[in-house]
Amino acid sequence: MKLRKVTAAAATALVLSLTATACGGDGKSDSADSGSGSGGGDKIKIGIKYDQPGLGLKEPDGSFSGFDVDVATYVAKELGYDADQIEFVETKTPDRENALARGDVKFIAATYSINDERAKKVDFAGPYLLAHQDLLVKSDSDITEGTDLNGKNLCSVTGSTSAQNVKEEIAPDANLKENSGYSECIAALQSGAVDALTTDDSILAGFAAQEQYKGQFKLLGLKLSNENYGIGVKKGDTETLNKINTALEKMVSDKSWQKAVDENFGPANYKNEPAPKIGNIVK
Repeated sequence: MKLRKVTAAAATALVLSLTATACGGDGKSDSADSGSGSGGGDKIKIGIKYDQPGLGLKEPDGSFSGFDVDVATYVAKELGYDADQIEFVETKTPDRENALARGDVKFIAATYSINDERAKKVDFAGPYLLAHQDLLVKSDSDITEGTDLNGKNLCSVTGSTSAQNVKEEIAPDANLKENSGYSECIAALQSGAVDALTTDDSILAGFAAQEQYKGQFKLLGLKLSNENYGIGVKKGDTETLNKINTALEKMVSDKSWQKAVDENFGPANYKNEPAPKIGNIVK
């Protein structure tokens, strides 16, 4: 009788153990659901832009496309997540640092230029792309240089380093109009409300190549600054930072990086720089 009781207890323990395993006791972290996991969790939240053709764009059918999306997807895979485990979260320029600090996302790949001020608040993996600030104007515009913007209306996005560069170093008398997204700036340029849009050439090329804008705009090719795109992670999250850098190095070495560049920027005849060396910031 005593032996039968022990056997029943053991059976009960086995059932409880199997139940716990089925409920998530397989080593996967529930915290990954909120973007705080380190791989292998159910979901990972990644910050991207929703309104940048060729880089980070939410398509009408709810899917996502662009170079940043491809980079983020590759990195997530190296961290242990399949594509269907990724939740892309819109992170607009003014809110990127806060999104990381709050833990809303695990990392951000959203044309996030590395600079000293931002590096005080977040850590950056990469860089994974070297872009240059440029100007987008109407095809018949007489603007040819940055200084031509003095007295003209210039559009950029709130919190963008591009607007600061123009006002401080190139055209201090430009009338700066800031919007929450680049789509609003494109609409203003199209209507004539502004004379130029400034941001990174990669972003501008993506818009100029869109079918609805074909032939309306031109890039001036000025290379007004160097913009090193990095992947932002929460300050102090060295483990994730190192894993992302390793993933980026692999993406370059196995040619996936160049393939993503060709597929996303090729239609716009964008002249990209070679893949930057991870950890090397071009000033």
